[in-house]
Amino acid sequence: MSYIVDDDTLTKLADIIGGEDAVKIINVLKNSDEVTDEEIVEKTGVKLNDVRKILYKFYDHSIVSLRRTRDRKTGWFIFHWKLQTNQIEGYIKNLKLRVLEKLEIRLQYEKTHDFYHCGNSECERLTFEEAMENFFRCPKCGRPLQHFDNGEFIKKLQAKIEELRRELYG
Repeated sequence: MSYIVDDDTLTKLADIIGGEDAVKIINVLKNSDEVTDEEIVEKTGVKLNDVRKILYKFYDHSIVSLRRTRDRKTGWFIFHWKLQTNQIEGYIKNLKLRVLEKLEIRLQYEKTHDFYHCGNSECERLTFEEAMENFFRCPKCGRPLQHFDNGEFIKKLQAKIEELRRELYG
C-alpha cells in the first residue's frame, strides 16, 4: 500500500521526531532540492548544533539523505541534506506496524484478565490477582473493589486494530 506524504503528515512526523525546530527544518528541506546545515540555520534561526542533531535523527530514520563534500579552502566537510519522501512512507508504515503490535498485545491482556475497581476516578483498576492480594480493597483509597467490565475498552481496541489493519493491508 502506498501512502501519500502530504505537508500535514510531514509536519506531524517532524514534530514527533524533534519538535518545533524539526518542523522548521523539514519546511526548509521540503522546499529545497539539497541544502547544507548552514543554509538551514540561516533560514530557520535554529542553532547549528540543534540543526545537526535533528538532521541526524532524520537520517537515522532514513527521512533524509546525506552527501559529503570537502571545502577546498578549509578542508572541512560540507554536508548536503535532501528529503527522501519515498523513505518516509516506509517509516510511517513501520510506526503503524509497531502500534498495531502493541495494540494486539494490549487486547490479549484485556481479554485474558478480570479487573476490579473502586469507582474512584483517581484510582487504578486492578487485576483479579492484585485485588485478591489487597482483600478486594483499593490500595489507594481503601474503598471496596467491584468487578470492572472492560468490554467497551475491548471493543475500542478491536476497532482501532481493524482500522490499522485496513490502512496497512488494504
